Amino acid sequence: MKVYFDTLGCLKNFNDSDMAMGILEERGHQIVQSPEEADAIVVNTCGFIDDAKKESIGEIFDMAQYREQGKKLIVSGCLVQRYADELFKEIPEADGLVGVNDYEQFPDLLDNLQKNGNRFRKVDEMQQGALEQENRMRKIPQQVYSTSIRIAEGCDNRCTYCIIPKIRGPYRSRSMESIVEEARRLADAGCRELNVIAQDTSYYGKDLTGKPMLAELLRKLAEIDGIQWIRVLYCYEENITDELIQTMAETPKICHYIDIPLQHSNDKVLKEMNRRSTQASIRETIHKLREAMPDICIRTTMIVGFPGETEEEFSDLMDFVKEIRFSRLGAFTYSQEEGTPAAQREDQIPDEVKQERLDALMMEQMQISNEANQALVGKTLSVMVDEQDEDGAYVGRTAYDAPDIDNSVIFTSEKPLQPGDIVSVRIDDAFDYDLEGTAVFA
Repeated sequence: MKVYFDTLGCLKNFNDSDMAMGILEERGHQIVQSPEEADAIVVNTCGFIDDAKKESIGEIFDMAQYREQGKKLIVSGCLVQRYADELFKEIPEADGLVGVNDYEQFPDLLDNLQKNGNRFRKVDEMQQGALEQENRMRKIPQQVYSTSIRIAEGCDNRCTYCIIPKIRGPYRSRSMESIVEEARRLADAGCRELNVIAQDTSYYGKDLTGKPMLAELLRKLAEIDGIQWIRVLYCYEENITDELIQTMAETPKICHYIDIPLQHSNDKVLKEMNRRSTQASIRETIHKLREAMPDICIRTTMIVGFPGETEEEFSDLMDFVKEIRFSRLGAFTYSQEEGTPAAQREDQIPDEVKQERLDALMMEQMQISNEANQALVGKTLSVMVDEQDEDGAYVGRTAYDAPDIDNSVIFTSEKPLQPGDIVSVRIDDAFDYDLEGTAVFA
């Protein structure tokens, strides 16, 4: 069959789609680039928060129109893992449902659907060996210059607002050998930038050896020829060790960039979220990072409107953000996710209050970002090319910017460039979240 993948959600979902595509190709199916070409369309969904669920449902119905042309519609991913029974009943347009632990069985499921036409749902519990096998079969996109590499699956944290452990299962690290092998294959295919991901990257290896092994893994990845930038995402603060900080500071290929999803700064709120960090520990870790790498970009995410969050606790968060001045910050209003302890609380914050707090926080961060960007005018930065726009200008990112979520650099060049090229760009102008410049050549 010719199969088209429509992927929503986080980088981990895109990794899942890559693995599923590789498994299907191994069994003789063909991956195509548009739904019009396909015999079957797979919508890989996100089921993390309400907005993501609504987007996924909308995309399923958008793709359902192709069933009128005789195409099959398969829905996979977190939304299926979480709501398989409801989706099977309420969305008869879906010919099949596949959970996050069942991609290895995807070819057989599609073959059976093609033969007998019977709707199916396949949603199993996590199988320990599947993670290694599926990653070995990952499809590497053509002309890949930047991609994510997943080092673990699942989560052992029990944050009171989060459903991920119930969807993805317990934390299990991949073997270091399999990760390095995959990274070498990516490098051989032309990849220059690795974005290291997991639900909690800083926990990597603890389930295997009893101690964090992320620093050792990063050193091994840095030894691979062809890889030039290594970026670390989704580090929980309590597992950021002195060894990790030293490794980042001393290894040239590792970007001076770290994503630490803090969620809040107030100790009472953090405790009620079942987070292990405190404001004091956060401050200490940030101090260590900035002392070791004065130019480090620290990205974080925050949740506003957690049940019971008072005006004083929100003000504490605002004051903290103003003081720390994170290089990058994203924020979300609390989403009341069924099946989580926080969802059962009676002291839910009204939606309008949550939105007011989000707007205030992001307005403050926009000012911080603008001031930081203005300070870059006149400097020359290394920029990785992502694309060329319709006007002929190039769009790229610095080493301080993760793909698709952080700032961009729009610049002109007197020489033709390709995605993945790393060039020096003089910054000529700055805005709230983006920079403009001119490529300079020696």
